[in-house]
Amino acid sequence: MKWSEVCNHYPCRFVLVEALKAVSNNRVRTIEEMTVVEEYDNPIQAWEGYKHYHKENPEREFYVFHTSKQEIEVIEEYFTGIRRS
Repeated sequence: MKWSEVCNHYPCRFVLVEALKAVSNNRVRTIEEMTVVEEYDNPIQAWEGYKHYHKENPEREFYVFHTSKQEIEVIEEYFTGIRRS
């Protein structure tokens, strides 16, 4: 699905999407194709859903957006800290 299709199917909702096809350019991730995993009433539920799906499938690319946005943009940030075991 394209973002415009998601917005039409899920108006004024928080959606958890999985990126199926995405490209990066100058630290901006553009999601070209996505699928809706879940829809939510509020951001707290959406964030809990994100954490649940990401924990089970860390290799998959999940995002939470609100469908009132005309366009979506993901800015890539890289972790530069030290991890402790």
